[in-house]
Amino acid sequence: MTARPSDRETPPRERAAPVSTYGRVTNDWFLRFGAAPRATVRLVCFPHAGGGAAGYRRWADLVPESIEVVAVQYPGRQNRYGEPVIDDMTVLADEIVAAVERELTGPVVFFGHSMGAVVAFEVARRLRSSDSLTVRRLFVSAGPAPSARRSLGVHLRDDDGVVAYLRELGGGGAELLELDEIRELTLPMVRGDLRLIETYRYAAGEPLNCPVTAIVGDRDHTFTTADARRWVVHTNAGLDVHSLPGGHFYLDDQADRLVPLLVERILPR
Repeated sequence: MTARPSDRETPPRERAAPVSTYGRVTNDWFLRFGAAPRATVRLVCFPHAGGGAAGYRRWADLVPESIEVVAVQYPGRQNRYGEPVIDDMTVLADEIVAAVERELTGPVVFFGHSMGAVVAFEVARRLRSSDSLTVRRLFVSAGPAPSARRSLGVHLRDDDGVVAYLRELGGGGAELLELDEIRELTLPMVRGDLRLIETYRYAAGEPLNCPVTAIVGDRDHTFTTADARRWVVHTNAGLDVHSLPGGHFYLDDQADRLVPLLVERILPR
């Protein structure tokens, strides 16, 4: 699938040269992909199970200069390879909240894909009473609502079973796991992420006081528009649902359509 340009192009930002393979590392937990001195809001991105922050590098070229893209880097991958994977949602969310409060201020919006949707939600709900920043909107992509999640027990399968599941979801990462050396290096991290999301249990609480936007790949059997509408119980500020062409990893091919959709809601005219 080839990404199609949006009807409303967003002017690219002048980019500073990256300082590492992945981006500019700050506070261990975040990657930034260039200077954004005129940014008035930050778009904080939470990767999927097995994913890393570098997957959001291109987004920094698709947003206006008033938005800074900041990607969360979970331990155990990319520039944090060798650190223990955190396989407990409470621990991961608490660690990210601590990093957010040290590093970020002002208005932010969160985007989470698949597992990242629930991680972003759990971080957002912990920041409801923050004095230093405000979560203006939560974007959830290809991730069932916390109160509606069901475990498939994939993290309990053998290696071939985990790889088969990832192959079914699609995405470039599944193809890499066909290589023995890549599988040996990355499968423990993937399994840890799957354990985190599959053992997660939603604890009822106050809904978010920011709007939620849910985005669906129109060929994603794991997250349909009906599933997306279930996010409505987790916000008291409204839910809107959108569909883009593709499967579970539609965003790999649809960045030129997805990012402008986000920008329109981050910077309403």
